Amino acid sequence: MAAVSVCKPLCHPCAYDEKFKVELHVKRPLVPVQLSPQQVGLEMLCLCGQLDLLIRAQFQEQLRQDCSPEESETFQVQGSDIIDQMLHFLEHLPKPLPQLEDYLDIVGLSAIFPRVEVFLLQGSPVDMLEKPLMDEYYCHISRLNQLLVLSQQLQEDIKHLGSHKYITHQLSVIYQVISSFKGIQPLWVLKKDIEMNFKQLKLSLVTEEGSRQEPQLSAHYISWILEVMETITSTVSSLPEELMEDLNPALTFISQLSS
Repeated sequence: MAAVSVCKPLCHPCAYDEKFKVELHVKRPLVPVQLSPQQVGLEMLCLCGQLDLLIRAQFQEQLRQDCSPEESETFQVQGSDIIDQMLHFLEHLPKPLPQLEDYLDIVGLSAIFPRVEVFLLQGSPVDMLEKPLMDEYYCHISRLNQLLVLSQQLQEDIKHLGSHKYITHQLSVIYQVISSFKGIQPLWVLKKDIEMNFKQLKLSLVTEEGSRQEPQLSAHYISWILEVMETITSTVSSLPEELMEDLNPALTFISQLSS
């Protein structure tokens, strides 16, 4: 051991030199792609939406735990990642490249996502005194998606399940979702139709005590439910004017990109 301790080292490690740094491009495409200004705008719309939802979630967590948003390392990492993606997409624009904050102002995204604008300026999530327009967009689009998925699921179940035991429960959930849309005439008509038929439909599924027979709807009610569900899915998919109002901020921005 003594001999080892007095021996000279075989080599001395070199100090770190930045020229040997390897840049990571894990999230970048293998083949370079040049995006048009319109495509950049769409990507920015999506990323602003992601960042806005992240800020809202972090702010709610802050209120729940009564802590500072800067304490959330996960939030900072995810927020920084989204901003890095934004900066990457800016590189596709014609030179000279605008600053990120300036670009959002120019295209109108800062007005649609004021939380994102404040976050870029201050570096921390701040809630708005006035509710941004896109808040309604998220709620509205999630309810439309819920209504569409539930209706399609009920269509499949009533065709293929051997028992209709839970059909009334599924129909009542769909009714509640429809009721959450206020002043939408096409959905209001369907709501009244369900109200008129629900009680009798439920009674038709009652079986005698001790019976081993699975509850089954009559052909009349199967046909009626399929017709109602088909009307719901076609209404939601076609997006009539009554269902478009809360989608207007995003749709207006997209239409301006195309003009």
